[in-house]
Amino acid sequence: MKLNIDDYRQAAQRFLPRFVYDYVAGAAEDELCLQRNRRDLEAITLLPRSLRDTAAASTAVQVFGRAWSAPFGVAPVGLIDVVRPRGDILAARAAGRAGLPYVLSTASNSRLEDVRQATDGPCWMQLYVMQDRGMADSILDRAREAGFEALVLTVDVPVGGYREKDVRHGFKLPFRPGPRLLLDMALHPGWLRRQALAGAPQFVNLAPTSGATSAQAQAALLSRTMDRSLIWEDLTWLRSKWDGPLLIKGLLHPQDARQALQHGVDGLIVSNHGGRQLDVAPSAISALPAIMDVVRDRVPVFIDSGFRRGADVAKALAWGAQGVFLGRPVAYGLAQGGEQGVASVLDIVAQELLRTMTLLGASRPDELDQCLGEGVPVQGR
Repeated sequence: MKLNIDDYRQAAQRFLPRFVYDYVAGAAEDELCLQRNRRDLEAITLLPRSLRDTAAASTAVQVFGRAWSAPFGVAPVGLIDVVRPRGDILAARAAGRAGLPYVLSTASNSRLEDVRQATDGPCWMQLYVMQDRGMADSILDRAREAGFEALVLTVDVPVGGYREKDVRHGFKLPFRPGPRLLLDMALHPGWLRRQALAGAPQFVNLAPTSGATSAQAQAALLSRTMDRSLIWEDLTWLRSKWDGPLLIKGLLHPQDARQALQHGVDGLIVSNHGGRQLDVAPSAISALPAIMDVVRDRVPVFIDSGFRRGADVAKALAWGAQGVFLGRPVAYGLAQGGEQGVASVLDIVAQELLRTMTLLGASRPDELDQCLGEGVPVQGR
């Protein structure tokens, strides 16, 4: 019986080879940022309000004119097919059935058109900008044509974080498993059987403008050629290619939030990439209050990194976030149960959030700001 996200994490740990589990669950260097994400969320308390009418309590929200059944969704997860083949399609379908948004990674392993077709729910496109900006142009054109509703520009990956567990395992791209990895895979026959039938994952949405399509070339582009010259003024280029909502993902500094507003973005996602990039970065939740001081209610602010329970979602909403995106929990559900596993994970978080709201005396998500307690970690104050 799986009662919470950690139950799914443990099940995923048993099902997946060690190198795949560590790729999903691991983080950069000493994993201190990963720990801060959880520690700081756990330190937050919320104060319940009594004798409030919660008979018709609802988690539903409206975002960019679209109804969400709850104020959370699925974060972009790259290379998700190492967890389960067709992972993006399965997870997007589960999110859509739950009335929740799905954000597709540039580093996905399913064609973006196929993912968009798999869900009737809100579907956003996450974008990395490579040195060859022709690839970004291609993704933008295709995403717009396919009906993606918002664009999420990720800005915290000028270089890849140093994930030492992946290095120790020898897990790198292009993937050429040595004896240790071959043994690891052989000890997990259920995972190996699915992967053997599906074939090696490829970055099917990353085709350089020269026309090369091999997994090796695409992996090299993904890991080594991010455009480090990208600056705020380049948002004008993105605006010329995208007329829908534009969000910036990966902000932690309030001055960057101010810059984003000055350049006309439509939303922010406070994030430290789940601790997978900069190990000395603060937790995302501790950076949220200072960013909210800058943004106030001018654009919606979302957050990810470290969220594991519906109560965690409630804490972010109490500090002003409009929604939360979940990455690792969805991967754990996908590993253990495919589409149904993702659906169960999302349902657990939704039920936890509704129960937490009811116990706090909040009938709507926007009432949670009345329930702030003590022990809230705050950066920049």
